[in-house]
Amino acid sequence: MTLEDFKALYQSNKEQDLSHRYITNSHIKPLFSKLNKIVEIETIGYSVLNNPIYGLKIGSGEKRILMWSQMHGNESTTTKAIFDLLNTLVNNSGDINYILNSCSLYIIPILNPDGARSYTRINANEVDLNRDAQNLTQPESIVLQNVFNTFKPHFCYNLHGQRTIFSAGKTNKVATVSFLAPAQDKDCTVTKNRTRAMEIISVMNTALQQIIPNQVGVYDDAFNINCVGDTFQSKNVPTILFEAGHFNNDYGREFTRELIYLSYIVSLDYISLNDVTGENYKAYFNIPENEKLFFDVIIKNARNGNDETVDIAIQYQERLSGDLVVFVPKVEKIGNLGQFYAHKNIDANSLKVKTHKGEVVNIGYENDFVIIENEKVSLFS
Repeated sequence: MTLEDFKALYQSNKEQDLSHRYITNSHIKPLFSKLNKIVEIETIGYSVLNNPIYGLKIGSGEKRILMWSQMHGNESTTTKAIFDLLNTLVNNSGDINYILNSCSLYIIPILNPDGARSYTRINANEVDLNRDAQNLTQPESIVLQNVFNTFKPHFCYNLHGQRTIFSAGKTNKVATVSFLAPAQDKDCTVTKNRTRAMEIISVMNTALQQIIPNQVGVYDDAFNINCVGDTFQSKNVPTILFEAGHFNNDYGREFTRELIYLSYIVSLDYISLNDVTGENYKAYFNIPENEKLFFDVIIKNARNGNDETVDIAIQYQERLSGDLVVFVPKVEKIGNLGQFYAHKNIDANSLKVKTHKGEVVNIGYENDFVIIENEKVSLFS
C-alpha cells in the first residue's frame, strides 16, 4: 500500500470520540465495545490509586510488537493515534490483513492512568515512570515489566509527546515528530539490535519527509539504564522512542496525531513485509538531532526599564481546567534571543511592553496579553 492509501485509511478510521490533549481511562473505556470483536481486552494491573491499566491484543502473527502510551500522563497524542490504528485494523482487515497475519500487537494505551487523570507527567506517587525501569518501585512499572516478560516482544514502541521547544537540528524548523533508537550500553555502541530499530525509524522518516520535510528529529542517545527504552534495548529487543511534537498552530495535536498514526502503520507495514535485519540503518544518521531552540512566542525589539532593547520569550504552560487543557502564556526569558525561534513573533518596534497593570513585563508574568503603546496584544496565534 502507498502512503496515500494509509492517509485515506486514517481519514476513514480516525476515532472521533478522542480529541485535543486530555485523554483518560474514562475516554477510552467506552471505545472498547467497538473493538472487542477481534481485540482481546484485559485488565493487566492497577495504578497507585487503584485505577485499571488495560492491555489490548490484536493479530495472530509471529512478529510480536509491544506498544505503550501515556507512561507520562500528559502525553496523549500517541494514545489518540493508537485508537485510530485499532479502528483501522478492526474495520479494514481485508485491506491490511497481512499486518494482522504477520504481527501480534500488545498495546497498553494508558500506562499511567492517575497521571492521565491529573494531567501530569508523574504518577500519583510523584515518580517519573520512565526513570523507574531498574528499581521498579511503582505498580505501573511492574505492570509494564510483567507484560514485557510474558509477551516477549520482538519490537517495542515507547510512545511519548514532546514540548513545543524542540527544533529539528539548529534550524528554524520545529521537530514535529522525533524518534530515538536508545543506547543499550554506556558507550552508545551501534549494536546489531539498535540497527534494527534504526532501520525502522529510517523507513518512518522517509514517509514523513513527504509530508513534513525537515521537521523530523532524533534525540541524543546518552545512555540511562533507568529509562525504560534503554533497559529494553539492553535486553536485546529493538526499541523505538516515538515523540509527538508541535506543528504550526496545532496545539491540540490533531495533525501530529495523523503523523503518528502514519508512523505506526508505515512501520507495521514494513515489519510485516520484511525481515528487519538492521542492514539498512545508515539513513538514521541523516536525521538531525533535536535542539531546544523554540519558544511559543517571542516579542522582539522591546524596550525595558533601562531603555535597552531586548527580546521577550513566552512559553505556554499547560494546565488542566475541569476536563480541558488550557494554555497560559508565561514570560520565561528576557534578553538578546537572536539565536532562538518562535511559533509566533511580535515586533514591539522599540516600545515598552507592559503588563495588564501597566508595569514593565518581567520574567514570570502570566497572562493572555501584553500592552504595547496602549494597545492590547494577544499572546496567542
